[in-house]
Amino acid sequence: MAATLTGAPARPRKLLASRRTRVGILYALPVVVYLLVLFVYPIFSTLFLSLKNGDGSLTLHWYAEALTGVNLSVLFTTIRISAETAVFSLVFGFVLANAITRMKPIWAGLAMLVVVVPHFISALVRTYGWIILLGDKGLVNETLAHLWVPGAPFQLLYNEIGVVIGTASVMLPYTVLLLYGVMRGVDRRLLAAAASMGAGRVTIFRRVYLPLVAPGLASAGLISFILSLGYYITPALMGGPDQTMIASLINQQVMKQNQWNGAAAEGVILLLMTFAGLLVVKLISSIGASRKKRSIS
Repeated sequence: MAATLTGAPARPRKLLASRRTRVGILYALPVVVYLLVLFVYPIFSTLFLSLKNGDGSLTLHWYAEALTGVNLSVLFTTIRISAETAVFSLVFGFVLANAITRMKPIWAGLAMLVVVVPHFISALVRTYGWIILLGDKGLVNETLAHLWVPGAPFQLLYNEIGVVIGTASVMLPYTVLLLYGVMRGVDRRLLAAAASMGAGRVTIFRRVYLPLVAPGLASAGLISFILSLGYYITPALMGGPDQTMIASLINQQVMKQNQWNGAAAEGVILLLMTFAGLLVVKLISSIGASRKKRSIS
């Protein structure tokens, strides 16, 4: 027992005496310093600022203000528009990714290139492109007017429709890439086996294919939702006063009102929502992996 007690403190020293350990610590040190300076320190500084009163004392006033009145309405608007964007991008992403998985490899590669390349264009440029397309004299309304669609031209800008369309176009590459990887991993022999048992296409899709890709669908939707929560450019340019989102509110509080404490509280709330969403994504991925492992066994 004494030998065990005396030997326990020597173990870390022996571990640090190893050359491989010292080299590993040396290699990891720049990354640790980088994370501490550019990630951990700003987060704790923002948290402290959100708890700081005008006289330097600690207070929860800024959080109470962020969760009441107009600020609470902006928070609900952000959640609603982010959810609509996630659903919109998920529907179109599912259809597009499913179509790409059925193509030959060369055509699938070209299709994925078309999906991904716009992502490398500035979000500001893409937003102005949507403003031109969705305007009263834009390509979309002009086409609908030539097709004699009742009610054309439609108001597609400076409202929630425009914000969802523009933001969903930004989130679409993430959705397609994630769903494409999940759909490519589906064992097509399972679908063929279901068809050989007399199941129809709708039954195969509903009872075989959809459960297999469901974790990917949930993860893609949540990622789109999380990214939309803090998105700024497209909602600010394509939305109206009723579509003010939390990122725009933070910008107004800092740039126009010089209210850094309230903006910090809004930022912390947004960060907590993001962490909660990422935790849900992690849980869904773990559930999907366990289901896949059980199906294989």
